[in-house]
Formats: sequence, structure tokens, C-alpha cells
Amino acid sequence: MVGAGEPRAFTHVGPGTPATGWQARPEWTAGEPLSLAGVTRLVVVAAHPDDESLGAGGLIATATRLGLPVEIVCATDGEGSHPDSPTRTPEELALVRVHEGRLAAHELGAPDPHRLGLPDGSVADHHDDLTRRLVELVGDGRGEVIVAPWRHDGHPDHEAAGRAAAAAARRTGADLWEYPVWFWHWGDPADAPWSRLHPFGLDEHATHAKLAAIGAHASQVAPLSDLEGDGILLSADLLAHFVDGPEHYLRTASVDAPDDSLDRLHEEEPDPWGVETRWYEQRKRDLLLAMLPRERFGHALEVGSSTGALAEALSGRSDRVLAVDRSPAALASARARFQFEDHVTVLELDVPHEWPDDLVCDLVVVSEVGYFLSPAELDVLVQRIAGSLAPDGVLVLCHWRHRVEGWVLEAEDVHRRFEDSGLPPVQATYRDQDVEIRVHAPQTSWPDPTR
Repeated sequence: MVGAGEPRAFTHVGPGTPATGWQARPEWTAGEPLSLAGVTRLVVVAAHPDDESLGAGGLIATATRLGLPVEIVCATDGEGSHPDSPTRTPEELALVRVHEGRLAAHELGAPDPHRLGLPDGSVADHHDDLTRRLVELVGDGRGEVIVAPWRHDGHPDHEAAGRAAAAAARRTGADLWEYPVWFWHWGDPADAPWSRLHPFGLDEHATHAKLAAIGAHASQVAPLSDLEGDGILLSADLLAHFVDGPEHYLRTASVDAPDDSLDRLHEEEPDPWGVETRWYEQRKRDLLLAMLPRERFGHALEVGSSTGALAEALSGRSDRVLAVDRSPAALASARARFQFEDHVTVLELDVPHEWPDDLVCDLVVVSEVGYFLSPAELDVLVQRIAGSLAPDGVLVLCHWRHRVEGWVLEAEDVHRRFEDSGLPPVQATYRDQDVEIRVHAPQTSWPDPTR
């Protein structure tokens, strides 16, 4: 089984596994077929012009014929395909390949691809930028599918594009369908992830459109010239993997798509937001504590506790505190902070998909975390909190009011969703140019001003 080990040193040169070696396997058509039923839009990611035609051309042609919107996103212009060409500079190759990409998209019934212009060969160095731009394009991804190169395809740009697509899928709520390209060349059928490969059958129209799209990438399927360095990139043996259906995809639900960006942030910087040192952060904690309607709470929950600075402040006002986060790096700091505090528990939970059993809380705090969820995940979190809040329980929301680059939601979106949820009404709001704090509580929990 192919796994997430060290990246394979990529080369297109040399013999690979013949197409017949794959097609002769009984598993080739045995997987659960993919269907476009219920899909509202496809966002197809390519590392280079031609990836989408090779790996997903039939899917695109089928979707466009059904009237589904399809957006093709090309991370690079493919200027590095012939690094030793004596007749084309990288800039000239980029112009050629961009033009070919447009022709191929039109053969598939799709509009011009979105060009991101990342450097060919260095997509991995631009992971965060690619993820952000995909998130901006997808938005609320419920019902949508991000189609991208497989994260273990063997080509470093393909794998990097796949990782960014996975992160975007998690942040938007879109499902992820990954297509192999070079894996068919270098992979061994005995090691293929057959249990995860889903065939997508192609009818005559889709097959014809896919072949026309592949042919549109003339600089890749034919030599640029007779000179050394201008040879064919996609040989007949390689193309044989793509001329007949079905196509194959590895399907991952949004909730299972990996996005380690916040954990990486904590690994690189122990206090990435300066919660221990910035007056803004100290002032924000003091404001939140001052807005709590009761002097003391029984059981408090902080969702997205990071390194535990706010949980520590809450521990002085609560008999028990449960601090949860999905970042192991952040929680390592939190556990060190609370190693001598018996009434504070730190748990690694992927909220809202994981949730403590039989949890009943007098106080729930959601601070600076709501916009790091997809819209669908936020809806689930609201339901989770509604099911765990005691009848007289208090919910506090605290979020940065500016744009959070790389995610779909903003503070206003998060707070509006809680307000429309059937949870206790908003009893108090603090808002300045940077932060908004809201307190949801039943009237019976609000302090009596005469006492």
C-alpha cells in the first residue's frame, strides 16, 4: 500500500508499468463507482496545464454536459516542462502551455482555467497561498467537490497541489476526489490502494472530449522540435493509461481531509498569537471575564483552547475546566501549563466531529476558533453546544473582527449562526474595531442589579 513516506524522486524518463498491467487487474473496475448525483459544482485543481485533461478530463466533460458548473484552477503555467529546450525559453513555454490549457478546457466544455502563476517545480513552497486561493474560490463548499492530483502521485508539484486541495476541502466543507497521473506510470498494481480507488465510467462523448483535450496539449504530446531537449514529455506508453475509461479517484470526505496548518503554526512558534505577551490579548481576556454574568461556574468548556491562556483565566472562576483543541503542538504547551492543576483537563479532540460523552456545561467559551471551521462544521458545533449547555448555562463568543485570510468565515458569520440557532439569547455585547464578544444566557442567569 502506498503511504505518506518520503517523496519519491520524480522522473518521467524510463519504462513504467504498462497500461495493460493495470487494466488486467480485476480491481480495475471493481470499486464502488463514483457518481455526480448531488454534486453542485466541481473545482478541478491542476498543478500544470494537462493534469486536469489526463486525470479528470472525462469527469469534467461529463459534468459540463450535465450542466454542472466546473472551474479549473491551474497552479502553474507549466514553464518548466522542457528545462533544456534550445528553442523555447520558460516564458515562451508558459505562453504556449497557457494557450493549450484554454483549448483543452474548451474541448471539455469548461471555461478558461484560473491561472495562479505559481513557479513550476516549487508548488510546495507556496502551500499556504494555494490553499488560500482555493478557499476563496470554493467558499461554502457544501455539495461541491474539489478534484485534485493525488497527494502520493509521485510528482512533487502534484503532491503539493493535492495537499493544498485537501486543506481547502477541510476548510470549506467540500469533498475531495483525488486523481492519480504519474502513479499509473511508476506504481505497482500490487501496491495500489484498491480499496480507496473508485472508478468513474466514461461514455462515448466523455471519452472523445478527453482525447481531444489531451491532444490540445501539443507541446507535451509532440516534440517541440527535432533538437535535443525538445522531446515528447507524454509518450504513447504513458498516454495509453488515459485513452480508455474508467478514470479513478480516491474519495475523501471533507471531515477527513487533512489540514495541519494550525498545528504547524504552533510547532514553528510556541506562542503564535502573542497571547502571553501582547496587551491586546490580556485586555481581551479581562473583558471576557468581566462580561461573565456569574462570579463562579461549575463546569466550564473552552473550545479551541490553543496553549491554554484563556482556560487558565477561566480556571479561577470555575470548579472544573475542560480545554479541548485538535493541535497536538498547542496542547503540549497547555498540558505543561496545567500539570499541577487537578481541576483542569486538557483533551485532544477534533471538534465538532469529536465531542466528550455526556457533557453538561454551565459555561462554554468559543474564542478565536469559529472561523477556523467550515460552514458545515460550524453548524455541527452549534448543535453540539446546544446539546451540552445546562438549562441555565452561559455561552460566550469572542472573535477577531477583521478578515481571516485562508478561511471562509468571519466573526460576523460565526456570531450570526449562533444567534439564529435557538440557543439562549444574546444578553450582552462588547464590540470595538478589532474584537467582538457576545454573551448568550437565559434571563434567569443574568445578575440581579438590586443584589
